[in-house]
Amino acid sequence: MGSHGVRYLLMGGQACVFYGGAEFSRDTDLALLASKPNLDLFRAALTDLRAERIALPPFEPAYLDRGHAIHFRCQHPNAAGIRIDVMSVMRGVAPFDLLWERRTTIETLDGDEVDLLSVSDLVQAKKTQRDKDWPMLRRLVDVHYLAHREQPTPERVDFWLSELRTAVLLIEAAALYPDRARAVSASRVAVAYALTGSAESIESALADEERREREADRRYWAPLRQELERLRHDRR
Repeated sequence: MGSHGVRYLLMGGQACVFYGGAEFSRDTDLALLASKPNLDLFRAALTDLRAERIALPPFEPAYLDRGHAIHFRCQHPNAAGIRIDVMSVMRGVAPFDLLWERRTTIETLDGDEVDLLSVSDLVQAKKTQRDKDWPMLRRLVDVHYLAHREQPTPERVDFWLSELRTAVLLIEAAALYPDRARAVSASRVAVAYALTGSAESIESALADEERREREADRRYWAPLRQELERLRHDRR
């Protein structure tokens, strides 16, 4: 993709691997700028990968703009079988221009550069109804906190207090940064309990958070799934 000049950001499981939140992911999930010039570049990259669309909806900007994911399977010998899923709009996630501004760029062992969603944007994108996303989301924030807690910044502290999902670490962060924790506790019940040191209450609050996010994601996807069903019906 990079050799074609496509503007995209790696997300999903492979981005979690880079951040230490997962060990392996074969499929490739991309946040893609849905402008016509960028989509033309992406189509050229798909041609080189011998990638074919494998499911509805069609690869058209209108579907990307409404929040659909579009799915491809690569046939090139060097990428045979790899699935590529692209999205441009995600629930609760900033527009692409902002995602691009705060992206993380990582250099691979081969010397290539890979642009990823920032860890905070990746965490937000993982707040779905899928069971597999929540353990990964928790690991992402835990790893970030443990790797950077000796180099706190205001932005990092707010991120940790807003997103940590391991009770013992949230209690630790609240004790280290009580002023910020009190401010965040106004909008996050789990942090209010972290200030009291009540792990059991934190776990209950975190479970409530997860239920709300899963339900919000189900509501978000309901009309999109209905549209896919209509497309399948029309194709038959």
